[in-house]
Amino acid sequence: MSGGVDSSVAAALLVEQGYEVIGLMLHLWSEVGDGASNRCCTPEAVVDARRVARTLGIPFYLLNCARRFKERVVDYFVREYARGHTPNPCLACNRHIKFGFLLRAALSLDAANLATGHYARVRQVNGRYQLLRGIDGRKDQSYFLYMLGQEQLRHTLFPIGDHTKPRVREIAARRGLPVAEKEESQEVCFVRDHDYRRFLLIHAPETICPGPILAYTGREIGRHQGLPFYTIGQRRGLGISWSEPLYVLEIDVARNALIVGPASQLGRRHLQVTATNFVAGHLPPSPALASVKIRYTGAEVEATLHPGGAERMNVSLTTPLRDITPGQAAVFYQGEILLGGGIIAEENTL
Repeated sequence: MSGGVDSSVAAALLVEQGYEVIGLMLHLWSEVGDGASNRCCTPEAVVDARRVARTLGIPFYLLNCARRFKERVVDYFVREYARGHTPNPCLACNRHIKFGFLLRAALSLDAANLATGHYARVRQVNGRYQLLRGIDGRKDQSYFLYMLGQEQLRHTLFPIGDHTKPRVREIAARRGLPVAEKEESQEVCFVRDHDYRRFLLIHAPETICPGPILAYTGREIGRHQGLPFYTIGQRRGLGISWSEPLYVLEIDVARNALIVGPASQLGRRHLQVTATNFVAGHLPPSPALASVKIRYTGAEVEATLHPGGAERMNVSLTTPLRDITPGQAAVFYQGEILLGGGIIAEENTL
């Protein structure tokens, strides 16, 4: 439970279905000073979660996971930026915290399942588990869950996956839950002011080192403020006056250089993915046809998957994508079924 409407309605639905429900909330690492707190567990959120638990008549526990969250999520976030990658900390949180630490905590309480407020679905077919998109296409969060496997899905429930967001708010209002109209935040939860640049300057100043901006021809045409401040496909904020718009084509950590060029230089039909996970526990038949998302809100394109070694996949796209970014996730689907996914690698690393 997070004190938000989604997890609150998930708990309410399970109570109505006759489950014995225990509410668990995680206390996560946050910056210090200025009354800072992690947005997933602010004092107000804890109060809201307790109020919902009281309304539903279920026990509620706040579990301290600050140290583990710092090591597994925050430190990962910093390391990836230092490598010239653009990380998604929610992926690390789901892998190590929610479906790692929290799932183990639930099972240690003799619970049969961990239920969350994710907009996704689980289906059992012939004794195997499938991970499906949520019914609400605008809220579907299966992208963030590609790392789940059979053992985790065996103990996982997504009670709101069959509902739309408006329906979830309606359910909350009808049941008198005090969070029915509560707003939600999609920013990085541990960066108190949404400014990850300030966060890196304070917590990892060694990652911020100004250097050259190079045209794709190799000519130096400007200076950047630090590689972590940029991402592939970025146009604004380069500080360069040029005859045509320039975009970030590559982040070259070895030379501490930002490589830029015109829009015509953007877009690739191939990407390489490492640290792959397939929900079924094995690779699909090769070559496999699938659709691929490389950002949660990004376009989904058709592709062919080719195994590239242990936990690696070569992906050929039918349509070139302009924002293929190392550190982000590439997630594979066949219709409503999520096959798996992994982390986009630099082109020359596999």
